[in-house]
Amino acid sequence: MNYWLLTLTFLSVNLDFFFMLIFLLKKYRVSQVMIGYLLGNLILLTASFFIGKALALFLPEWILGVLGILPIYLAFHDDDDDDGDKTSHSPMLSVLITYLSVCAGCNLSIFLPVLVGETMVHFLMTLVFIGVLTILVVLVIKLIADVPVVSRVMTAHGEKLMKVCYVLIGLYVFWDSGLISHLIALF
Repeated sequence: MNYWLLTLTFLSVNLDFFFMLIFLLKKYRVSQVMIGYLLGNLILLTASFFIGKALALFLPEWILGVLGILPIYLAFHDDDDDDGDKTSHSPMLSVLITYLSVCAGCNLSIFLPVLVGETMVHFLMTLVFIGVLTILVVLVIKLIADVPVVSRVMTAHGEKLMKVCYVLIGLYVFWDSGLISHLIALF
């Protein structure tokens, strides 16, 4: 398990949602936002892991390296997924629904190739690691939400930074799966 890759994946997949967190943290208590966001991350990670395991039953790992195209595709696919605030009865449920509606497609596409070769033990360690990152992100964003320069930088460069991260993740998946070496061996 590569913690740097997990961190990069988490940050790049959630970069656009960090803006939403700023708004959600102004509307709801920190604990409500944290729980809703944490549940959303755990649901999407679990879905990615089990979808990857199902695919691995039928396909060899080097072929699954082709899934690395998903993050690269997302980097070049212009996708306006800012659905705005979703309303529901519970603030935690509102945060969860907002997160799932804004980030489900990207998270599944990005985390599926990253988690496809992981064992159950590594996956559980990944859940804990991403859970800790989720909590830290909420606390950090709460601290910096009122800093104007941060908002300006994210507005100006956030989209480009996210796309670069997606391409790097896709290339890593190609390399780590053995797809590149397998293709080289064919030629």
